[in-house]
Order: sequence, then structure tokens, then C-alpha cells
Amino acid sequence: MLDIAEQRSSSYGAISRALMFLAENFRRQPSLEEAAAVGGLSPWHFQREFTNLAGVSPKAFVAHLTLERAKRALANGRPVLDAALDAGLSGPSRLHDLVLKVEAMTPGKYARRGAGLTVRYGWHDSLLGRALLAVTEHGLCGLSFAAPGEEQSQFRDMTERWPEAHFVEDVGTTARFAVQILCPDATGRKAVPVQLFGTPWQLHVWKALLAIPAGSVVAYGALAEKLCSARAGRATASAIGRNPIAVLIPCHRVITATGALGGYRWGETRKRALLALEAARAETV
Repeated sequence: MLDIAEQRSSSYGAISRALMFLAENFRRQPSLEEAAAVGGLSPWHFQREFTNLAGVSPKAFVAHLTLERAKRALANGRPVLDAALDAGLSGPSRLHDLVLKVEAMTPGKYARRGAGLTVRYGWHDSLLGRALLAVTEHGLCGLSFAAPGEEQSQFRDMTERWPEAHFVEDVGTTARFAVQILCPDATGRKAVPVQLFGTPWQLHVWKALLAIPAGSVVAYGALAEKLCSARAGRATASAIGRNPIAVLIPCHRVITATGALGGYRWGETRKRALLALEAARAETV
């Protein structure tokens, strides 16, 4: 699997640029040729590489790039969330065919701000830009995305979460996680262990996010009401904004009550692209 990922790394930049272009300009329905030009590829090559890396065709991706889908899904989002939460949050949650095993850091360890902890990190190519992965001996503890020029700020944000931890660049270790998470056609997936660092309330919210199925969205208020009360909306939104693990802890599936996307730690365009990819992939299963 690592060989496959390495072979495709040269294509990630081109397809990522095109994907973000489509996510930003979908309202005017850009042509295949226009998107291919953004990636610097021929239309035929672009069609093939986009489909291989994204798991869906450019046409299917653009078809789902609309806020109307989110607005329609919102009507069904809360009952779906209720059922998922009622089933319990302590077990594993499935994202496509990827299983997560979640281990929360104890309050005592969290209070020590990472003292005595070694965090290994590495940068990897992905459809959503350069991906920064961080892992401990217990599993993945961080996943974020950066556009060109944002790498230092993303790394600084990650280190500031655990200021007393020892950070070691180790691409070999993080690559094993990158293949499982960032390659949509990876076969033989194994459970991905995840270690969450946060306050009790943040952990409560992040685990609730795991219950939102792929292809579905819920409103901030509906999530807050289920967790505590509608008055906890601001605290819920704050915890969502501090989510350390993009994609796997799916904070991108929470939108506003009006159907608008709302904020996203890694940019609204990435949030729109993620929701469209999940919706398109769900229809191909």
C-alpha cells in the first residue's frame, strides 16, 4: 500500500488544486476541460486520476456540490443522530469501511499538557492539501490540512495543544496511518486507533460527532440539545472547533440550522468538498 501511495503522490497536487477549484466555483458549473486545466492535465488524464484518487468521478463530485443537498439532509439529520446516539457512543464508529478505536487521555495526563509524551509527526499529500498527521504510542492524535504556505501555522497549532510533549518528525510511522486514511481505494484496512486529548466536555462532543453517519449532516443546535440542552450551543460549537482530528472525527458534518455550511477549522471550501465526496461515494456503494 505504501508503494501505491508513493506512486500517486505526484498526482495529488494536481487533483487537489482541481478539486478545490470545483468546490469554490461549482455554482457556475465549470467544464471538465476547465478543471483539468487548473490541474495542468489533459481532460482524459484528469478524469482518470480524479476518479482514482477521489473514488468518484468529477461529474459526480460536482453534482453534490450544492448547499441544497445539505438543507434537504438537515430535515432527516436529527432523527439519524438520535438513533446513533441512543445506540451508544462507547463502541467503534464506521467511516465507510474504516473502523476507529478511540482511547481518551485521562484527565490527569491532559492536565500535564503532554509532559513525558512523545508525538511523532509527518506531512503527506492528500486530495485536501498537505496533511499533517501526529501519532502517539496509542494511536493517531492529530490530523490537519494546510494549503501552500500554511504548513508552519498548522504545525504550530498542533504543538500548542500539548506544549510539554516531545515532537519528533517520523514520516515512516505516520505513513502507515496516511495510507489507511487518505487513500480511498486502500484494501485490507485495519482498525485505526485514535487517542483523543481534551477536556471532558470536548471528549463528550467529539465522541458524539462519531455517531453522525457519512452522507448525513446535523445542525449545531440539534447536536447541543441531544448532548445537554439547546442552551449549550455555544459550548458545543467551541468544542467542535477544537477537534484535533479532521475527517475521522467528522466535525464537517455539522452545519447551521438554515442549511448553510457554517465554519470549519480547515476552511469552508474543504468542508464543502468533504461533504460532496461523502455524498457521492455513498451513492456508489
